[in-house]
Order: sequence, then C-alpha cells, then structure tokens
Amino acid sequence: MRLLSTKLLTVNFKDRLVQKGFSLVEFPFIKIKPLDTEIKTLEDNIIITSQNAASLVLNNPHLLPKLEGKNYFCVGEKTKMLLTGNGLKVIKMSQNASILSNFITKNHKNASFSFLCGIQRRPEIETELAKNKIPLSVHKIYDTLYNSTVIESQFDGILFFSPSAVESYFKKNTWTSETHGFCIGSTTAASLSNFTENFSVAKTPNENQLLLSIHHYNTHHYAQK
Repeated sequence: MRLLSTKLLTVNFKDRLVQKGFSLVEFPFIKIKPLDTEIKTLEDNIIITSQNAASLVLNNPHLLPKLEGKNYFCVGEKTKMLLTGNGLKVIKMSQNASILSNFITKNHKNASFSFLCGIQRRPEIETELAKNKIPLSVHKIYDTLYNSTVIESQFDGILFFSPSAVESYFKKNTWTSETHGFCIGSTTAASLSNFTENFSVAKTPNENQLLLSIHHYNTHHYAQK
C-alpha cells in the first residue's frame, strides 16, 4: 500500500511503516511560524494543547525560567513526554481539548490558568473556562501556515495529523474513491469528514494506534481489492 504523510514523521514511526511493507512519501502541508510574543508572567497552572507549543516554549531561553515550578495540563502523550522529559510537572494529560477543559472545570474551579497556544486553535478551552468563570490568560506563541502543494501521484492512503493539514491538503487537491484517510485523532477526523467518508481514526491519538489503524485497513480492506 502506497502512503502519503502530510507531515514529516519520526524516524521510528517511518521505520515501522517501511518494515511492514508500506511505501511512503512525506510532505509537510503545514509550517509553524514562531511569534515574537513577550510573556512577562505566567499563572501557576499552564495549559498546552499541542506539541508545537510545547517544543517552542521549551526551546525559548527567555521563557524557560518562567516555566519552572508550574502545574501543567496538556493534550496528547507526546506533549506530556516533552514536558515531563524537561522536568515539568504534568497534572493532567487528556486526549483532546474538550476532555481537558471538562476536567479543569470540574476539578480546578478556583485556579487561574495561562494558555500557551497558536493563533489557530480549538475553542473548547477558552469557551468552557469562560463559561465557568475560571481566569485564563491566552498567550499566542505561534502561527500555523499552509504549505499546500499539488500531489500528482496516486496514493492508497493519506495520513493526517491535524485539521490544519487537512485544510491545507484540500486547497490544491481532491479526493478519489480509491484513497483512504488515516487520522491521528477525532478533531482531525472531523475536519476530514467535510471532504470524504473514506477514513479511519486511531483509537487513541498516538503513533502506535495509528499504525494499528493502517495495518487493519491494509489487512481487511486494501488486500481484498
């Protein structure tokens, strides 16, 4: 099965795909642009919902001292790994922003939060915390830029890791009935559902489950064609 990934994959994940006999082409359909944002103070509780935000703050020498001793609430296993791997305390990791916002409103109503995020982001964190009158300061530290290109080759499967990558892909491409999408999570799948019904979603948003999703489709559907 011939696969297109809409982002550059980790070496480990790429090797595992190749070992299973899949051919692979990678192209980054989005690019991350750091913003020159001055952050003077942060609340004791910090929300980070993307790997991009985590990577940027951890590589910002001016911001690093402000991160120490805080409590972190994050989305995604890799985001958690980045934070804990740098000695930061993660109180709660959720699979998506909706679940995380529900946890915060139920368990931390009397706390104040800082949200380190991109210009383009899911609305749940801000909406739910505002609804429950929980103080939240929003710091936009990056922008997501479309990096669209025309894909002239035919692929059996296309891997999507964010709603932004879905939008970027369809700016210059269409979908054929022979193509199947593989989504890392539910928010990405919701975006892809605007264009096609031919897709699968990883049971939990991580590389292991995405690989299982690809393997299952290959075994039970593609191999039967």
